[in-house]
Amino acid sequence: MSKKVVLGFSGGLDTTYCVKYLGEEKGYEVHSIIVNTGGFSEEELNQIESHARRLGVKSHTTINAVKGYYDRILKYLVFGNVLKNNTYPLSVSAERLSQALHIAEHAQKLNADAVAHGSTGAGNDQVRFDMIFHIMIPGVEIITPVRDLNLSREEEIAYLKSKGVDMNFEKAQYSINKGLWGTSVGGRETLSSKGMLPEDAWPTPVSKTGTEEVKLGFTKGELTTVNGQSFTHPSDAILYLQSLAGPYGIGRDIHVGDTIIGIKGRVGFEAAAPMLILKAHHALEKHVLTKWQLQWKDQLASFYGNWLHEGQILDPVMRDIEAFLTRSQENVTGDVFVQLFPYRFQINGIESAYDLMNSKFGKYGEMNSGFTGDDVRGFSKIFGNQVAIWTAVNERMSNE
Repeated sequence: MSKKVVLGFSGGLDTTYCVKYLGEEKGYEVHSIIVNTGGFSEEELNQIESHARRLGVKSHTTINAVKGYYDRILKYLVFGNVLKNNTYPLSVSAERLSQALHIAEHAQKLNADAVAHGSTGAGNDQVRFDMIFHIMIPGVEIITPVRDLNLSREEEIAYLKSKGVDMNFEKAQYSINKGLWGTSVGGRETLSSKGMLPEDAWPTPVSKTGTEEVKLGFTKGELTTVNGQSFTHPSDAILYLQSLAGPYGIGRDIHVGDTIIGIKGRVGFEAAAPMLILKAHHALEKHVLTKWQLQWKDQLASFYGNWLHEGQILDPVMRDIEAFLTRSQENVTGDVFVQLFPYRFQINGIESAYDLMNSKFGKYGEMNSGFTGDDVRGFSKIFGNQVAIWTAVNERMSNE
C-alpha cells in the first residue's frame, strides 16, 4: 500500500513538479491541498483543482481560510498597528502561517505518512512551513523536493515536459503573491539594493484620478463599516476598501528586511487597504488611548510582529500578547476620515465618543479647564524635584 503525502499545492511550477516527483519517482499517494487566504477567485481555484487532478493526485482539497486567517492572525496585526521595519504589513509571512496550520491539520485528518511543500532553500517560507509541521505533526516526514534536490527552474521544466505535463512554462517576469493583506511583487529590480518596480509590474493599475474621502468605522479596533456600509465580517470590509483604494495606487512600496535565515532581502508590495486600515486605526488610538497604553502597545506589538514574521505563531507568549492587544481595544471605536489621492492618502481626523481630546478639559496651547496656573507651578517643582536634588548634589561634589 502506498504511503500518503499531503502536499501544499498552489498550481505553480514548484508544486506541480512536486506532484509528479512524489507520485511517479517516490511512489507516494499524493493528496493536494490549497489554502485560500484571499488571493484566488472561484474560477482560479477551479482551474487549480483541475490541474491537480490532471497531474494524478489521489485527492484535492480547497480550504477557504479567509475569515479564519483574519480572526486568527490579521486582527492582531491591526490591533498592534504592525508594520515590519515601519514599512511592510507582513502580507506574505502572515498568510504562510495560516496555510501551514491548515496543511498540518489536513495531514492529521488523513493520517498521512508525510507532508510536502514546494519551498526553495533560499527564503523564509521553508522555515515557517517546517517549523509549524514539526510542532503540530511531530514524526511526520517533511519532504521538500525543490529544496532537497537544489533544482533550477529549467531542470523542473525539463522534467515536467518529459512527463507530458501541459502548462504554461513561460517564466513570468515578476513573481506575484496575492492575499487578503496585500500583494507581494518580486522581480529584477528587487534583487539588488537599488531599483523601483515599473508601473506595469504592479498588479493593480492606477485608474483613478482626483480625490475622494472615505469614512472608516471601527468597533473595538476592528473595521466594521466603510462609508457607512456595514459588513458581516471585517475581511469583507477589507476587500471592499481595497476595491476603492487600490486603483489610486495607494500602498505601493519596497520593503527591505532581515530574513529568518540571516540574509537581507527586498520585495515590492501593494497593500492599499492594509495601509489605510493600519494608519486610520493608529490615528483613532492616539485619540482614545492613554499615553502609557500607547507606549506599551507599541513595544509588545513590535515583538509580536517580528516573532510572527519568523514563524512563531504557536509560541504561547503570542496568546498572552493577543490578550493584551484585545483588552486595549475596548474603547477603540469611532470613525476615521481619510482622503484618497493618486499614490497617497492623508488622515483628515476622527470622531469618537471616547475621544480624550475633549474641549471640556481644555484646549491645547490655548486654555485649560481642569487646573490653574498655581497648580502647574507646584506640579512643575515636584515633578522636577529628583533631578533638582541630583543636580545640586553633583554640583557641590564637583566644586569640592
